[in-house]
Amino acid sequence: MRALFGTATHLACALACALSASVVSFSALAQNWPASTVTVVVPWPPGGPSDIAARPLAKGLTQALGQSFVIDNRAGGGGNIGTAAVTRAKPDGYTLLITSSAPIVINPSLYRNMSFDPLKDLAPVTNLLRVPLVLVAHPSVPAKNLKELMAHIQAKKGQFSYGSSGNGTPQHLTSELFASVTKLEMTHVPYKGSAPAISDLLGGHIPMMFDSTIAIMPHIKSGKVKAIAISSAKRSPLLPDVPTFAEAGLPQIESYAWYGFFAPAKTPKPVLAKINAEAIKVMKGPEFQKVLADTGSDFVGDTPENFAKFVQAEHARWSKVVKQSGATVD
Repeated sequence: MRALFGTATHLACALACALSASVVSFSALAQNWPASTVTVVVPWPPGGPSDIAARPLAKGLTQALGQSFVIDNRAGGGGNIGTAAVTRAKPDGYTLLITSSAPIVINPSLYRNMSFDPLKDLAPVTNLLRVPLVLVAHPSVPAKNLKELMAHIQAKKGQFSYGSSGNGTPQHLTSELFASVTKLEMTHVPYKGSAPAISDLLGGHIPMMFDSTIAIMPHIKSGKVKAIAISSAKRSPLLPDVPTFAEAGLPQIESYAWYGFFAPAKTPKPVLAKINAEAIKVMKGPEFQKVLADTGSDFVGDTPENFAKFVQAEHARWSKVVKQSGATVD
């Protein structure tokens, strides 16, 4: 009996020592992080909304921590390609992800085959931006408001197309929601990000699209596109003359694009905590505050735990929208 008791005691001590050593090891890793260059993957083309959040954050972290935070744009697959690369990376804080919500909470319901599970394979760090979407049209479209635009699309009898920043993006799904609510027939033209979609909109190659205030605002201000309606609950201070969909008679259409900061799953909690703390500091600084003001976003920096709850709620919400729309991607 004593031998058994002694063995159990030794095992308990060994386990306690191992756990203690592990905690010390993770704490040391967090204290030393970053000791070399950090790669921040953005799974979208350069110049898009995710870049607008990522680049000032990377710059601020570089200045604050004395190591380079390098943006790596890996576009394709509706954000899946770059996101998948991060899920496969070593969970040590040296490969991170900044993306729109699409590959995190929409694509799992939209794509039939996903090589990763974002809820299991990624660790949320913090939300960065949350902005409404604006329905915009090329100046050649003969419509000044939502009622006129809907009549124009109806008259096209299925020969009207719209662009988006990619399959499964909030821009795409909000367009599908618009089509479903209004019973309008439209053809979806997906792009590999907002930047190329906007380029074709400005060139008149597509007549209409939804996009975030982050990306489309400069072109609204310049008069190169016309804003029809905004997807927020209230009018945006950036576009005080643009009505909400609710004001225009479509209260079902309320939608936001958000951009978050993630790490590979199993990244030690002390490292995640340090990344979060440093990111929040940058977000409270003047350069990122200007980004918030310019894009019409409230401050949405949060703890990893609260951001994880937000991501789970968004996943549940968008999976219902995908199912209702019937949209799928092979």
